[in-house]
Amino acid sequence: MVAELGLVGLAGILLGLLFVLLAAGVWIAVALFLVGFVAIWLTTPVPLGQVLATTVWSASASWTLAALPLFIWMGEILFRTRLSEEMFRGLAPWLGRVPGGLLHVNVVGCGIFAAVSGSSAATCATIGKIALPELKARGYNDRVSLGSLAGSGTLGLLIPPSIPMVVYAVAANESVIQVFLGGFLPGAMVMGLYSGYIIVWSWLNPARTPPAEPPTSFVEKLRASARILPCVALILLIFLSLILGLATATECAAWGVLGALVLAAATGSLSWASFWASVMSATRLTCMIMFILAGAAFTTAAMAYTGIPVALANWVNGLGLSPYVLIAALTVMYILLGCLIDGISMIVLTTVVVLPMIKQAGFDLVWFGVYLIILVEMAQITPPVGFNLFVLQNMSGQDSWTVARAALPFFFLLVVAVAIITVFPDIVLFLPRLAFPA
Repeated sequence: MVAELGLVGLAGILLGLLFVLLAAGVWIAVALFLVGFVAIWLTTPVPLGQVLATTVWSASASWTLAALPLFIWMGEILFRTRLSEEMFRGLAPWLGRVPGGLLHVNVVGCGIFAAVSGSSAATCATIGKIALPELKARGYNDRVSLGSLAGSGTLGLLIPPSIPMVVYAVAANESVIQVFLGGFLPGAMVMGLYSGYIIVWSWLNPARTPPAEPPTSFVEKLRASARILPCVALILLIFLSLILGLATATECAAWGVLGALVLAAATGSLSWASFWASVMSATRLTCMIMFILAGAAFTTAAMAYTGIPVALANWVNGLGLSPYVLIAALTVMYILLGCLIDGISMIVLTTVVVLPMIKQAGFDLVWFGVYLIILVEMAQITPPVGFNLFVLQNMSGQDSWTVARAALPFFFLLVVAVAIITVFPDIVLFLPRLAFPA
C-alpha cells in the first residue's frame, strides 16, 4: 500500500488525520495513538499490540522520568506558600531605585521562583498574585506590568529544573542534567534582555514611570533579603548537587520536594488541605504528560516503520540549506505551532521528524533542546492558547488579547534570544561541556 501511496502521500494522510483529530477536540495522546495505528496498518504487517506494548513500556519505564512528578510536586507545594509575598518584600529594596523600579521584581522574582518550580504558569501566577496589586497601587503602567510578568513567567521553562526540559531529554534520549545545565546561561541572558528593555522603556517614558522608591540603608536591605534566603538556599542545594555531580536529576528532585515541604511548614502554609491539593494537582499534570509521552513513543515507532523521518531528513539535506536557514524555517514553524498547541505537545509532536534533520545539519542536541525550550516559552505568550495569557487574564481582569499585546515586546526579545544562541551556541554549551568534558 505504501508503494501505491508514496511517502509524500502517506505523510499527507497521517498529517491530515492528526490535524482532523486535534481540530475535533480529541486528546493529544489519543490522537497520537490513532495516527500510529494507521501508520503501522498502512506500512507493515507487524502485530500492533506487540509494538504498542513494547513502546509504551519503554517510554514509561525510565528512571529519568521519575524526576518529572517530583519537580512538578515541588512547584505545586511552593505555589501554595507565601513565597510570592516574601519574594516581593525581599527584592523591592534592592530594585526600587533601578530605572524601571519595581518592574524588575517581576523579572528577578520569576527567575528565582523558576529555579524551584519548573512550570511557566505556576511561576507567572505565584509572582503575579502579589506583584500586580503592589505595582498598580504604586502607579506603575499596567501594560508594562502585565507584559513583563507574562514574559518573565516563561522563565519557569528555561531556568532548570524545567518540566519541558525533562520531556525533551526523554524524547531525544539526551542527558537531563546536560540539558538543565544548558539552560542556565540563556536563562540569565533572557533576564538581562527583559531588564534592559524595562530600563530603556523607563528612560523613554519618564512621565509614565513612578518616582524611585525611597532610599533604604544597606542593613535594611539585608534584613529584607532574609525573607528569601530559604528559597535561595533551596535553589543552591539543587543546583550545586547537579553541577558538582553529587546527585542525579531525580535525586535532586526528591531533595527539592523535601526542601519545599520544609519551606511551606516554616511559612505556616503547610496544612493537610494544601498538601493534598498539591499531591492531586501534581498527579493530574504528571498523568497528562506521561500519557502524551506514551502516545508520542508509539507514533515515533510507527514513523520509523514508514521511513518518513529519514526520507524527510535526506530531502532537507538535499536542498542544501545552510544551518541558519534551517533554524530560521524551524523557528517560524514552531512560532505558528505555539499559536495552536501547548509547549509539551509541541515537543513530542515534532521531535520524531525534526531531530533527524537537526542531526543531519550537525547541531548539538543539547543546544537544540534549549533552543526548542525558548520557542516553547514564546508559545506561553502567544494567543489563542498561551497559558500565561490565561493566568494573567484571570488575575488582572483584562482579556487575553490585551495581555498578549502587552507581552509582545517580550515575545520579540525571545526571538532575539534565539538569534543570539544560534550565532553563539557556546552560551548554551559552555556549562554542559565544563561539567561533562568529552
